[in-house]
Amino acid sequence: MQTRNTIQRQIVLQAVNQMHNHPTADAIYAVIAAQHPTISKATVYRNLNQLAAQGEILRVPVPTGADHFDFNIKPHYHVRCTKCGGVFDVFMPPVTDLIDRVEDSSGVELHRYEILFEGICSACRKD
Repeated sequence: MQTRNTIQRQIVLQAVNQMHNHPTADAIYAVIAAQHPTISKATVYRNLNQLAAQGEILRVPVPTGADHFDFNIKPHYHVRCTKCGGVFDVFMPPVTDLIDRVEDSSGVELHRYEILFEGICSACRKD
C-alpha cells in the first residue's frame, strides 16, 4: 500500500536523521513537539511505524524496553548498555554464514534479522 509523503512524515524523518543516538519514539516526539507543538504523539508514532515499514529508517527492537530508531539503514549490529539504556552501533564485518546456518538448522527462509548485543558501555564503565 502506497502512503503519502506528508509534511508530518518529512518532519519525523528529519528528526530521526538528525538524532544520531538511536532515540525512542518518546524522545523523537519531544524534539518534534518543541518545534511543532501541533503535531500529536500519535502522528509521530504512526509515521515512525510507516517509515520503518518502508525501510526509510531502522527500528531497533529492545526486548526489555521501548524500541529505538536508527537513521542508518545499512546492515549493522547494535549493542545496548544495560546500565544507562543507550543503544550504539557496532560496525564490524557481518557473520557471513549466519543466515545459511540458521536456515539449514531451522528450515526457515530468513528475510532479515536483528542482533542486539548487551553489555556496559565505556562511559558507564568509567563510573
